[in-house]
Amino acid sequence: MRILPDNGLVAGGKIWLDGQELVSLTEEEAKKFRWRKVSMVFQYAMNAFNPVLQIGNQIIEVLRQKAGCDKEEALEKAKSLFEVVGLEASRLRDYPHEFSGGMRQRAIIAQALACDPKLMIADEPVTALDVIVQGKILDLLNKLKEKYDLAVLLITHDLSVIAEESDQVGIMYAGSIMEMGDVVSIFKRSLHPYTARLIGAFPSVVGEKTKLEFIPGAPPDLTSPPKGCKFHERCPFAEPVCRAKNPELREFGKGRFVACHFAGELDLGK
Repeated sequence: MRILPDNGLVAGGKIWLDGQELVSLTEEEAKKFRWRKVSMVFQYAMNAFNPVLQIGNQIIEVLRQKAGCDKEEALEKAKSLFEVVGLEASRLRDYPHEFSGGMRQRAIIAQALACDPKLMIADEPVTALDVIVQGKILDLLNKLKEKYDLAVLLITHDLSVIAEESDQVGIMYAGSIMEMGDVVSIFKRSLHPYTARLIGAFPSVVGEKTKLEFIPGAPPDLTSPPKGCKFHERCPFAEPVCRAKNPELREFGKGRFVACHFAGELDLGK
């Protein structure tokens, strides 16, 4: 999205979206794809909206600035967007504090859809919502994916949400990807010790009762990360090579990638 604060930067690598490389774009060039090709649903909608402006005006502003709509066109589009996400058009005149948590999430999803993007980044979209409302918001995202042929990049720590909603999964630890693959493969046969422990620490409502696992220790200080594999201080399988050399992300079968020196050789119990 190119909205990092001044003390943040992309240290390396490239980001491709729809055949266009994004890291090297100037700010003026970035403005042309932001909202139009990629949009974002922030974790806390109350903080994402301006508290002293009506929500409708904030959505209309996006439509006028980014989609080139005139005032009347923007208003009609905003009304239709509210209907799509299950809100009454009359609520466009309300302020963020007049909405419930679930309604604010729906409103910010409507704003993210304003310019018909190809990709929506959803950062913890159901945090702080009760389970019933969580289910409704996730169901809404699924319907929108089908209706608009929309790709959703879901950022979450909730494994149940990942298992239910995702097709492809990237498991991250201390800022690095540990394992990537399709969701079924990741959950049925983890190849990285961190992934296996993470899944083992999450209770399941089906199958036999099992003792939950835990990961000893604490995540590293990222201002001074450890040498080698970032997980080696907490990994029960760590060897000297893990402490000395950071493992590369290697492919294990089509679309399956693991960053572990001993991937495929360990008995992880999954």
